[in-house]
Amino acid sequence: MKLLVKYITLLYLVFSTSFVFAQVNEDVIDSEKRFTIRGSVIESNTYKPIPDVNIEVSGGAYTTTDALGEFRIVAKRGDELIVRHKDFETVYYIIKSSERIKVEVEPNKTDNFRSQALKSKTSTKVFKSLIDSAEVYLKKDAKKSIQFIADGLKVSKSVKENGEAYEVLGDIYMHWKQYDLAVSNYRISIQNRPTNSVKIKLAKAYQLNKNYQESLTTYNDIDKKELSNWELVTLYEGIGDVHQNTKSFDASIDAYTEGLKVASKHLITPKITDLNSKLAQVFDEKGEPEKAKGRFNESLRFASTQNKKRAVEEKLKFAEFQNNLSDYSNEIEIRKQALDDIKEIEIDSVFDNESPLTPQKQNYKIGNAYALKKDFGNAITYLEKSIEEADDKEDLIVQKDATRKLSDVFRDAGEYDKARITFDNYIELLDKVYIKREQEISQAARFSKDIINKQNRILSLESDRALSESKYQLNIEQARTQKLIIYSLIGGVLLLLITAFIMFKYIKQQRLANNLLALRTLRSQMNPHFIFNALNSVNSFIASNDERTANKYLSDFSLLMRAVLENSEEDFIPLEKEIELLELYTKLEHFRFKDKFDYNITVDKNIKVNDFVIPPMLLQPYIENAVWHGLRYKKTKGHLNIEITQNKPDEIKITITDDGIGRQKSKALKTEHQQKQNSKGMGNIKKRVSILNNMYKDKVDVFIDNFQDEEDTGTKVIVTLKKD
Repeated sequence: MKLLVKYITLLYLVFSTSFVFAQVNEDVIDSEKRFTIRGSVIESNTYKPIPDVNIEVSGGAYTTTDALGEFRIVAKRGDELIVRHKDFETVYYIIKSSERIKVEVEPNKTDNFRSQALKSKTSTKVFKSLIDSAEVYLKKDAKKSIQFIADGLKVSKSVKENGEAYEVLGDIYMHWKQYDLAVSNYRISIQNRPTNSVKIKLAKAYQLNKNYQESLTTYNDIDKKELSNWELVTLYEGIGDVHQNTKSFDASIDAYTEGLKVASKHLITPKITDLNSKLAQVFDEKGEPEKAKGRFNESLRFASTQNKKRAVEEKLKFAEFQNNLSDYSNEIEIRKQALDDIKEIEIDSVFDNESPLTPQKQNYKIGNAYALKKDFGNAITYLEKSIEEADDKEDLIVQKDATRKLSDVFRDAGEYDKARITFDNYIELLDKVYIKREQEISQAARFSKDIINKQNRILSLESDRALSESKYQLNIEQARTQKLIIYSLIGGVLLLLITAFIMFKYIKQQRLANNLLALRTLRSQMNPHFIFNALNSVNSFIASNDERTANKYLSDFSLLMRAVLENSEEDFIPLEKEIELLELYTKLEHFRFKDKFDYNITVDKNIKVNDFVIPPMLLQPYIENAVWHGLRYKKTKGHLNIEITQNKPDEIKITITDDGIGRQKSKALKTEHQQKQNSKGMGNIKKRVSILNNMYKDKVDVFIDNFQDEEDTGTKVIVTLKKD
């Protein structure tokens, strides 16, 4: 029986803008921009999915519908979508935008089916609406986009929908350069619904997060036979990128070359341009300029067949290559051509100051090339033009660099008065840049904090959903129990006792589940607080222009954060791991306040640390209080001692002492806000200890007192830990 195509519905036009090189006006869509189209083929009367339908795009992309009747294919505006199946006539449709397509088919009484025109239809499914909204705001408003994902997960009814939601969430973090969070969410998406497209995205996220081996492993685990032509080229390109990052130039060239073969065979022009350009850069880094030049010529040739903007991008890469070869005359000529092209592109496009396609940057580069040729007259002309344009567009970075270069040119030309005046202008701009950088760091810290909070709320959705389902089941069980009680009164005392036993066991399990949920909630509150304090430390180093110290601090801090996040879901971890965390954390605090205190960590050699376990991050808040609220305000250099001893075979004692100003003086120095924050942090610790002791029969005991009777009373914390 043949099938008749009844509907193909365009559910949502996905708004997409580029923030990498240019922000295109809303009424202008780049005809060469590729996007992923999602769709499905189902029967209209039974909604049964139809697998193995051939889906093709003119230009080389090809796929088929899966067992759920769904497909994804990469296309661009103006491509022709072709839908083929043995049971209905071939359907042709011109792609106008990024779309969600649904094909509904129904049987004809005469058993003959004919294709019908595609028409748009608004989806009534709330989940798809929320996911589409998240994609609309993906590049414009990260917080709003993430909120749509959170709302979508609340109404999600299947692992397929969960997988799609976490994939889009990973896309959001990728765009906003939160690569570690992108990795986490792509992995969750794959756990729900493994697809090759998401695996490729995960490998790319690993690469950008500098997890190079994980990236290569992910790429190599993908079955190349299952990929479309576009995906196969993307895979080879990704492998080449990883090898280039690790300076494995020969392996990078091999991967790019394989991708170029596939792209050339199937006429995937954008990828042909990209891969030739990347091969040129690898050859340049490898020290083979002639091969690099040949590849650049190829990329320029193919870029000229795409659009003006893409051609200009390749010209600028070629100009940088000429600069590396000290061929400044050719560099100047290429950049002048690029300037003319940029003026044409600017009629329909707007470039932000981060884009290389700005006149101020190119005039600065031209001026710099003239200066290197000792042509000071032309150098001054172009540098002054760059400064003027940068000032008009409020591009402080280029204005600063061009002003400094202009001062050097005036000096080399013997015009020392002008050089001095220009250098004074450079100093003023340097101050402005410093102030702007401080503001950007503060904004970045707030943005990161908001993003982490939203991610934590999303990760807690599964726990919240489980709790809601548990409460619902409890209500049902209570109603059922009431009936059982009535029947038990009739049936006898024996049935009543059995029912009571079942209820007791159920309530006990429910109490345990609630305790576990409470522990997770408290841990999720502690980690952001700890991360925020650590980021403040990094910010202070950066603000003081101590970049080397900030880099060293960030290196140690990343090790600590990885260990903290790995243990964040555990109720208990081995004591050995906790000691390692304490040593690393105390080292970081001493790194910042080394003029305020010295520290010593002593572990009794007779203690078998592998025999004891401890709640993660239990001791860190006490050490943080000792440093931040005791030792930091001490007039003389203080001491922090951490001692782990064993008094009984099944019990160890952890003593944290400091000779700081003490709790009373510290409390007097705090603001009202600081007192609330400290009270909340210590309150969370007390709640954790209370819940753990309730669950594990008094496993942990904490005692806090003054350390000494001197003016600086200090603080002593004794944590007693029992073996299982």
